[in-house]
Amino acid sequence: MSKSKRKFELEEKLQILREGETQGVEITCRKHQISRSLFYNWKNKFDRHGPDGLTPKYQRVDPHVKSLEKENERLRKVISKQALELEVKEELLKKTKLHYR
Repeated sequence: MSKSKRKFELEEKLQILREGETQGVEITCRKHQISRSLFYNWKNKFDRHGPDGLTPKYQRVDPHVKSLEKENERLRKVISKQALELEVKEELLKKTKLHYR
């Protein structure tokens, strides 16, 4: 059986923390099927930063944007490689023209 990562909304986290205070951490964690370490992680964040500490700090990157960024990087490498090849060929042409004079 594979476990999928569950996502908890801010209100759910706050409700679980309140429940943990009134009914006990062990019972609350078992009821909501979360680990004690996750509960205490949320509690520490809430104690330090309030409700803002329980909201995610990262921004999801749109997969389409990510693929475009990868494509841009690939194209930059292709262009820089071609520019280097042109530079080398121009230098060789200069040398061969000087050699034949």
